[in-house]
Amino acid sequence: MTQQPGAGRTTARARRSVSGQAETRPVQSTPVTTRLADIAAQAGVSEATVSRVLNGKPGVAATTRESVLAALDVLGYERPVRLRQRSAGLVGLITPELENPIFPALAQVIGQALTRQGYTPVLATQTPGGSTEDELTEMLVDRGVAGIIFVSGLHADTSADMQRYERLRGQGVPYVLVDGFSPKVQAPFISPDDRAAMTLAVTHLVSLGHTRIGLALGPKRFVPVQRKIEGFVRAMQDQLDLRTDDVEQRLVQHSLYTLEGGQAAATALIDRDCTAVVCASDMMALGAIRAARQRGLEVPRDVSVVGFDDSPLIAFTDPPLTTIRKPVPAMGQAAVRTLLEEIGGTPAPHSEFVFMPELVVRGSTASAPKDRNRP
Repeated sequence: MTQQPGAGRTTARARRSVSGQAETRPVQSTPVTTRLADIAAQAGVSEATVSRVLNGKPGVAATTRESVLAALDVLGYERPVRLRQRSAGLVGLITPELENPIFPALAQVIGQALTRQGYTPVLATQTPGGSTEDELTEMLVDRGVAGIIFVSGLHADTSADMQRYERLRGQGVPYVLVDGFSPKVQAPFISPDDRAAMTLAVTHLVSLGHTRIGLALGPKRFVPVQRKIEGFVRAMQDQLDLRTDDVEQRLVQHSLYTLEGGQAAATALIDRDCTAVVCASDMMALGAIRAARQRGLEVPRDVSVVGFDDSPLIAFTDPPLTTIRKPVPAMGQAAVRTLLEEIGGTPAPHSEFVFMPELVVRGSTASAPKDRNRP
């Protein structure tokens, strides 16, 4: 029979009655503080730490928490209800939004991988005017999640305060960060190779005869944006012998990661006589196609467009979109595997795991137009 450390415990001690027959009488167990001391000694921690774990308080490292729980099991105590709920396997997944179909696709991969391992995913999504990443994190921690996976979160924003992640680690909550990197955060990161993605796109377009290739992407403060620019500039230098300043000033256009943002960026690039536009997301690429059509141009006869992500259904657009396929299945499974190692007390190296993207050629790219004097 298991014993509850926080509840009164009795033992049965036999003694002889006047009649000579054996009878039992309840004898109160040793005080609660003694039981805390036993658990602390078994786990190799202080009694205060044991108390924090049993009461679900923050400020205990994941490995220490697991040691205390293991000590409970060894000594035959039942885990408190709140700790049984935590060990049941709730895992939080925080995404920036769901309008971009790549985020639901990644959430599905992560959710399925967690379910196969006996965990229950809890999806928390930021919306304009809604909860912030910090508020969603607090909500998940209050619900006793075993860990959190952040997708394209503030860790990708070079202007954000990274101390929020160190504070989370201090609460004993394991986490993994997807899409983005910061040397200030000691945690596992999962990313696509954004630089290699731009090399794939530029190489493909140069092979089709394009020499005026533009890049449409989001705000410069984000790590994936900076890496895409680095890869794009290097590829344009290597394959077209263009100067860095010329590429960055005339062929790179920042906007928003939306259809409207892609349309605005592509309009500016087309006005600079670009015959091809590489976009940092498929949504932006759809906006680029709209921009070309508003100029009376056809895709791909007059302007070639390359997306990024290979979102669901993107192969069925008009025309079907040539894009850089983000390795979503591999990234999602790696994020789950890495988080479960953190939860299990055998954390992965605190480094970045980078996955190679793939060029998918469809109908939105073609040979460069011979007549450069387009309307």
